[in-house]
Amino acid sequence: MPPSTPDAAPDSARRSRQIVNSTVIVMIAFGTAKAISLVQTFIIARVFGVGSEWDTFVAANSIPETIFTLIAGGALGHAFIPIFSGYLARGDDEGAWKIASRVVNTVFLMALIASVIAFVIAPILVSSFVAPGFTPEAQTQTAALMRIALISTLIFAVSGLVSGVLQSFNRFLLPALAPILFDVGILFGVVFLTRPFGVYGIAYGAVLGAALHLGIQIPGLLRVKARWTPILDWRDPTLRRIIRLMLPRIAGLGVFQLNFIVMNNIASRLGEGSVSALSWGWRLMQIPQTLIGTAMGVVIFPTLAALSERGDADGKRAAMSGALRFILAASIPASIGLIVVGRPLISLLEGGAFDATASTLVFSTLQFFALGIVVHSMLEVVARSFYADKDTLTPLWAALGGAAINLGLAWYFGEQGQVSGLALANSLGTAFEVLVLLGLLRRRWHGINESALGRTTAKALAASLVMALAVLAVDALWVALGFANRGIALTLVEIGVQVAVGGIAFITAAAVLRMEEMSILRRLIMERIRGRRTVTV
Repeated sequence: MPPSTPDAAPDSARRSRQIVNSTVIVMIAFGTAKAISLVQTFIIARVFGVGSEWDTFVAANSIPETIFTLIAGGALGHAFIPIFSGYLARGDDEGAWKIASRVVNTVFLMALIASVIAFVIAPILVSSFVAPGFTPEAQTQTAALMRIALISTLIFAVSGLVSGVLQSFNRFLLPALAPILFDVGILFGVVFLTRPFGVYGIAYGAVLGAALHLGIQIPGLLRVKARWTPILDWRDPTLRRIIRLMLPRIAGLGVFQLNFIVMNNIASRLGEGSVSALSWGWRLMQIPQTLIGTAMGVVIFPTLAALSERGDADGKRAAMSGALRFILAASIPASIGLIVVGRPLISLLEGGAFDATASTLVFSTLQFFALGIVVHSMLEVVARSFYADKDTLTPLWAALGGAAINLGLAWYFGEQGQVSGLALANSLGTAFEVLVLLGLLRRRWHGINESALGRTTAKALAASLVMALAVLAVDALWVALGFANRGIALTLVEIGVQVAVGGIAFITAAAVLRMEEMSILRRLIMERIRGRRTVTV
């Protein structure tokens, strides 16, 4: 390892503070979006439960989500941001905006063509591929909902790229607020449009939310003085390079989307409500996963891309391993906590069409999805470490291996009639993918600070087990006092006490174990508070 320069430590500390500050902003924004999403969940669960109407809505979104994800979502962002950031790092703003214009025009055209094709053949897609186990009436409704959802896909084709542009400037607030506005649109549909339009009202709300997702980011484009020109120029070598980088990522994301389409396909044969139960479990698991893994992945990626562009191997390794340690320290207790608190949490949804049977079915999927919170969160950073090096091919091979495990186990559990097994298959497939990528990254980067990662994992797991015992003790006491299953108010109190006691137990155990990540986080928070006081004075 080369000797550190005098400015290396201050640069590292400054970068750490910037990453923490940006992560906090993104986490707060994502947390707000998830809070709105929970309100949606509460209302939707009571209106639709795990019945056939919600089954159709979930299935209808699979193809539009696939089109967005492959063309304008993660595939584009991970290929576009490193190259766009490279232009900015070299001070070539004109070249940056030219390539941005060519990319957004190309992507929108591709999304338009794919959406038109899907719109025309929607009934065939549903009956033959998406949900062959649905009744003919449910398949007709699924096709109609799919056609509405495709409108959102076209808007997101532009909005997704706008987010990538702003993140390249290390401007995370508006891209983080965009999902909040999207959820506001859906919430509007849930509250005001479901009564006259039924489940179609939620689809109309999603279109409104997509428009708000784009609109909130327009001021950010004005702040960075974005320039758009109506050109394609498919002969541009940089555009072709981005497309070449996209292709393996498209294939990898296609595998991910295929997993869920196949899982919905299998679930559609396991009886009414199975697709909904799978969707509810995934939706609830995504709350901590988004706040921890996605937030850190979004923030760390531009930093990794810039460090890779400068050839700073030590800085890149430190940034990546630091991000993973934060994820491990937060996601391990989140995973175990969701398992032990999940049952009373889901019972809050009971009422209307969501009965105790539905609650049990959803919890059966949630507990196995919860096991995957750690690996899903880690994947957000580990995969981006390869994309920062402009390597989109290696993650594809790992994704194919994970998909093979996922689909093989999904078919097995489907044959056993176990919808919860589909969630377990997903978690195990993702775990394989992450372990393979970490092994390759360790060899390529000549280490990933694995000893520090191991210590963090062991201490976080030990502290989380102490937390779980504390939560289970509260649960046993609650039952002994006769407070269990006594209504929403007491359930809320129970969850609040469990979370408070569990949190105190985790923090105390982490302090006893001298968990470095908690000390660093506390120190950075105190520095931030003192900094604000200094500014105020």
